[in-house]
Amino acid sequence: MSETEKTEWYYVGHYGQLGPLSLQNMAELAADGVIERDTYVWNPQMPDWEMAANVKELTQYFVQSQTPPPPPTPGNRVPPFSPQTPNFTSSIPLRPLTPNQPMTPYGGTQWMLGSISAPRSDKNRLTAALLNVFPGFGRLYLGHTAVGVLQLITSCMGVGWIWSWIDGVYILAGGVKHDGFGRELPD
Repeated sequence: MSETEKTEWYYVGHYGQLGPLSLQNMAELAADGVIERDTYVWNPQMPDWEMAANVKELTQYFVQSQTPPPPPTPGNRVPPFSPQTPNFTSSIPLRPLTPNQPMTPYGGTQWMLGSISAPRSDKNRLTAALLNVFPGFGRLYLGHTAVGVLQLITSCMGVGWIWSWIDGVYILAGGVKHDGFGRELPD
C-alpha cells in the first residue's frame, strides 16, 4: 500500500468538515457526486485546503456531468424542411400544457427524472430514530456528529433527552433527508 493510500483525507461537506477517510472512500464519494470539483479537501501532506479539482489523486474519480439542453417552450414550432435544415420534414407543433398538468422539467416527461438520483445511504431511518431514544446516538449513527454530540452534552441538563426524542420522531417522519455524507436516506 502506497503512502498516499494510507493518508487520512478530510473534506468540507454539507455538515462541516468530515473525515478522516481513506483515499478509496474519497474516490467513492467523488464517483457518487458527494465530493464535487469545487469541494475543499485536505490531507496532512498538503499545506492548505484545496479544491478537489486541483488535487491530482482525486481528479480521475469525478463523474463527467452532461448538461441537458434546455426544454422547448410551449408554442414553438419545429422549422419546416429547407435545404439548410435537412433533418426536418414537416412542421410539428408542441403540445401546450393543460391547466391541471404538473409543471415538470423536460416538458413533463417523468422518466428522465427517474434516471437522475442522489447517491443512496446505507443507513436506516428507523434504526436512527430508535437509537435517538438515547441522546445523540441516532444522529451519530447517521453521521451528524455535531448534532449528536450536542444532544449528548445537553442530556445532563435534561434538555438533550427531550430534544433527542423529538428529533427521533422528526427523523422517523422523514424530516432528515440525508446522512452526514450528503447521501439520500432510503424511505
